[in-house]
Amino acid sequence: MINNLLTKNNVRNLPLMELFHTLQGEGFHTGKPAVFIRLAGCDVGCVWCDVKESWNPDNHPMTSEKDIIDKVLSYKTKFAVITGGEPSLHNLNNLVKDLQENKVYTAIETAGTNKIPNYIDWVCFSPKKFKKPIDQVYQIANELKVVIFHPSDLDWALDHEKKIVNKSCELYIQPEWSKMNNHLSIILSFLKENPHWKLSLQTHKFLNIP
Repeated sequence: MINNLLTKNNVRNLPLMELFHTLQGEGFHTGKPAVFIRLAGCDVGCVWCDVKESWNPDNHPMTSEKDIIDKVLSYKTKFAVITGGEPSLHNLNNLVKDLQENKVYTAIETAGTNKIPNYIDWVCFSPKKFKKPIDQVYQIANELKVVIFHPSDLDWALDHEKKIVNKSCELYIQPEWSKMNNHLSIILSFLKENPHWKLSLQTHKFLNIP
């Protein structure tokens, strides 16, 4: 885990790549207005990643948690999504608590490779083959979203489902954007055979919004 830098005034800083107000484009909260907090740093390195510029935290400014929260609160939307990169690399305890104290419903998008606050409002767990998730994420995931890059990923999705503790966890299959046309038919067949799973699409890419 990357230790967040502390200034001499004990202000915690995070490598912020970008913060923007848009719609959640995928998964359970699709279509919901959201403020995205994209933190830099990644220990997974997906080959299909569409924000590889987020991987190196040294390329992005260290930003105080107060400045991040002030920016989030400048919008009417009270739904924040902490994403990356891999946001679990950072100590998010104070950021999440402060957002919640300001009545901001807080979600995280994570591959589950590092510990995250148990009290976060919504955990979207998207496991990747490039690095094994830790046990904690199977305990607290509200949403399991598996990206399908290869047909074998469908069986892999079922393997992860078996480890999920929260039986009300929402289950999503999402075709990797560049492979969607190639794999759509097998994904549809999978969903028909496993109707407790749902389809997630990257609607923001169809709409050409962030």
